[in-house]
Amino acid sequence: MTVALELAGVTVDVARRPVLTDVSFRMERGELVGVLGPNGAGKTTLLRAALGLARLRAGEARLDGKNVRTLSEAARADLAGYLPQDRRVGWNLPAWRIAALGAARRPPREARVAAMDALDQVGMAALAERGVLDMSGGERARVLLARLIATGAPLLIADEPAAGLDPDAQFMVMEVLASRAAGGCGVLVTLHDLTLAARACDRIAVLSGGRLIAFGRAHEALTPMILLEVFGLEGELTASPMGPMVAARRRRQ
Repeated sequence: MTVALELAGVTVDVARRPVLTDVSFRMERGELVGVLGPNGAGKTTLLRAALGLARLRAGEARLDGKNVRTLSEAARADLAGYLPQDRRVGWNLPAWRIAALGAARRPPREARVAAMDALDQVGMAALAERGVLDMSGGERARVLLARLIATGAPLLIADEPAAGLDPDAQFMVMEVLASRAAGGCGVLVTLHDLTLAARACDRIAVLSGGRLIAFGRAHEALTPMILLEVFGLEGELTASPMGPMVAARRRRQ
């Protein structure tokens, strides 16, 4: 398999404070990797470091084997699409035009085809002409996910793509991203829902205090000890008819 992303000893400071410390892992095209951790663990900074958007004090981030620091913005855009947490949209453009921004470097006709295909994948093709500011928050989140898909990049990076969505929409988002991984893309997402991550992700990276605590399959990354030490939960990963789930409660004080 082709390595989509590799972090080697990545250390990032923000306002002279370490936010990531000596983080190393690699992921391949064809897999969906979830990044978990409590608030302030460094999840968003990890994504930004991978994309060359955060200055590294030490280490190296590589996209498709290439040092991200040596790549132009255009080259980075060809290798990785990014969906940030911020879902604000300044203009009430039709959904298809927002989605087409993901394919802005293609000819207009090709960009529209890519946008419509992506909107169809997220269940929004019927609302392609509706203005995004006339949509619900959940509908707008789907349109922005379509924009990410329309990039056609071999690595898709999404920061909290399931946040604020109802359960059905959360599962839909993860199913769409899993299908992109099954089609040969690398997909890296941050999540807060441990059960959703266990069911959807091929591997899970757990961050705490800016350090990588675990990286592996759900049963390796979400052990009772990690649940307790990182998330403050007493419990374990269990099997259920719907798939793995984290059965846990807050640690007793």
